[in-house]
Amino acid sequence: MKVGPECAPCLLQRGYLEILEATENMELRFMAISHLLKMLAENFHPNAVPAVLGTMRERIIKNITGNNDPMAEKKMLSNIEAMKILPFAEKLLSEEKSIYQKFRKACLCAIVGNAIEFGIPGYTFNFNDLYRLIVEAERDLAIDDVYMAFKYIKKGETILYLADNAGELALDKLFAKELKDLGCRVIVAVKEKPSCNDATLEDALFTKISDVVDEVITTGNDAMGLIISECSKEFLEAYKMASFVIAKGMANAETITEMEIRVPHFLLLKAKCENVARNLGVPRSKNVAKLLYP
Repeated sequence: MKVGPECAPCLLQRGYLEILEATENMELRFMAISHLLKMLAENFHPNAVPAVLGTMRERIIKNITGNNDPMAEKKMLSNIEAMKILPFAEKLLSEEKSIYQKFRKACLCAIVGNAIEFGIPGYTFNFNDLYRLIVEAERDLAIDDVYMAFKYIKKGETILYLADNAGELALDKLFAKELKDLGCRVIVAVKEKPSCNDATLEDALFTKISDVVDEVITTGNDAMGLIISECSKEFLEAYKMASFVIAKGMANAETITEMEIRVPHFLLLKAKCENVARNLGVPRSKNVAKLLYP
C-alpha cells in the first residue's frame, strides 16, 4: 500500500506529538523536527509505503531525543483501560451459542481493539467509546471475510498472529482463545523494541495473552508493520512454518499488501486514516476483516 498526499501531514503531526512526549528539551525538539522534515523531503514520493516512513520517523525521534519509548505512558494507559473492557467482551462471547458465532464475535472484538490509536489527523479516540464500538462492531464491518477465514482455518493449523498496538492485545486474547478452542497452535508476535504505541513483550505480559496462546515471540525489530528484511531468524522461522497469518492494524496491512505471500493472511483493522480506507475501498473509520490469498 503506497502513500497518499494526506500521509505527509499525518506523518509529521504524529511525529511532532511524539516528540513532545519524548522530551521537554527545546533544542532536542527542534533537532528532531528538523531531521523528521529532512527525512520526509528525501523519502516522501508516490512509491513510498507509509509504515516504512513511519519506522524511519520513530527511529529519528528515539535516536535524537534519547527516549527509547516516548509513548510508554499512553501504552500503559491503553493496557489498563483495555483490560477493564475485557469482562464486558467476555460476557458477550458467553452469550453466543454456536462455535462460528463465538469466533465471529471474538474476531470483531479484536478489530475494535485496533481503534486504540493516538495522533492521527481527523481521527479521535476515547477509551469510553470501546463499549459502544464493541456493540456496533457488526454494523461497522465494511469488509466481511470472517466466515471465509473461519472455514479456512483447520484443526491443528499453526497460526501466526501479528499483534499491533498496546491495549489491543487484551481483546486479541479473546480471539486467540477461540483459535485455540478450534484446535489451532497460536503464536503471537510483538515488537522486539518500542515503536510508537506498538505492543512489546512488556505489553504481552501485562495483558497475559501468553496464558492462552502457545508462544509469544518478537519480530526481532522495531519496524512498524512487517518488514521481512529486518526480522529475526526466530520470527522468520515462525512465519515460514505458519499455515495461516492473522495481521492486526494498518501498518501490517500497508506492508503486507506490498509483499508476495505464501499462505493466506487475514487483515483485521479499523481504517482510521483516509489513505488506508481509500486503498481498501471502504469509508473511513469502518472495520475491516479482509482475507488475502497467495
